Amino acid sequence: MKKLVASTVLALSVIGASVVPAAADNIKIGYVDPLSGGAASIGQIGLNQLNFIADAANKNGGINGEQVEVIGYDNQINPQTSLVQVQKAIDEGVRIIIQGNGSSVGSAIEGFVAKYNRRNPDAHIVYLNYGAIDPVMTNDNCSYWHFGFDANTNVKMAALTNFIKQRAEIKKVYLINQDYSFGHAVADTAVSMLKEKRPDIEIVGNEFHPLVKITDFSPYIAKIKASGADTVITSNWGQDFSLLIKAAGQSGLDVNWYTYYAGAAGGPTAIKQADMAGRVFQINEGISNLGYEPAENTAREYGARYKDAPVLFPRIFNTTAMLFKAIEAAGSQDPADFIPKLEGMKYASFSAGGDSFMRKDDHQLFQPLYISSFRPLASDKAFDEEHTGWGWNKVGEIAAKDTVVPTTCEMKRPG
Repeated sequence: MKKLVASTVLALSVIGASVVPAAADNIKIGYVDPLSGGAASIGQIGLNQLNFIADAANKNGGINGEQVEVIGYDNQINPQTSLVQVQKAIDEGVRIIIQGNGSSVGSAIEGFVAKYNRRNPDAHIVYLNYGAIDPVMTNDNCSYWHFGFDANTNVKMAALTNFIKQRAEIKKVYLINQDYSFGHAVADTAVSMLKEKRPDIEIVGNEFHPLVKITDFSPYIAKIKASGADTVITSNWGQDFSLLIKAAGQSGLDVNWYTYYAGAAGGPTAIKQADMAGRVFQINEGISNLGYEPAENTAREYGARYKDAPVLFPRIFNTTAMLFKAIEAAGSQDPADFIPKLEGMKYASFSAGGDSFMRKDDHQLFQPLYISSFRPLASDKAFDEEHTGWGWNKVGEIAAKDTVVPTTCEMKRPG
């Protein structure tokens, strides 16, 4: 298979990763995520996984006999740059856009795709969102041409606060999140749900900071320490999580952490270096070491190929598997043909084969969710994280049917 090919075109950093020779009938996937700057490590992992998935599909004859081609577009985690890159992808024949880092970016892409399709009724594109989870995207701003494959903020916080509700030792909570739509959605939802479920808990801080711009979180950690908090809730991801934990470890801050994306690139290493065994919890769609053989075999193969960046995002595997299933069922890679096959689709999720389903009303995937803590790897577990010798340990599981929340979506359908 061809190796990843990187190229820079004019002032736009467009990194192409083509696993097969370009052809008019290839299933072209445009990956629009950060491939440079502070969030590049997260974006590159997503691109690695899409290439890995495409290679596996192509070795088995492709999808409906058509080869899968992945093309990366560096959006620098900037909404306006993202729209330039989406247009570039369209100009290069891409009809399937995948993105996941940054709800501000995701919201911009969702609106752009909907407008593009209204203006080009014979050349539709679709946006598959694996990680931008501001609830507005599948609620008030929902679009027929957008699908959310990660549990949105409302879903995750409902599960997380149900877990927190049972922990009587939690008395004072500090919220710290990135200052953009997603971070504010997490904070607002946490405040509301904690007030309902544990009115005795005191919110002692509700902090926001610039996205991927802080290099020293010591001043923020000092505020947390001064507040007397025993627990921190954060949706920080990428370097904003790693540097936050690093500063906490250096200061000796003695709290427990409840997170959305602690398992993303750099997070496990930071937790280990801060010596926070059993102090960091996350809620997500899957972890290693759940004993599900198909997922473990894939993890071994992926880890052998990407030894320096072995982190898996199960949601990307769920996204592509459901996409390929819909294309096969429709016998077409045209979004107008395969979107009806995605709506209502039932699927056995990547991490443990649990029941998942795509709700037709708002195009939100509901799937099993796991709450886990990070600690030294048990002797009976095979997979550590980032070669730390530590791994995620399941402490809670929520079935897909128990994660369902209402939607305000009033979807406008074509035709």
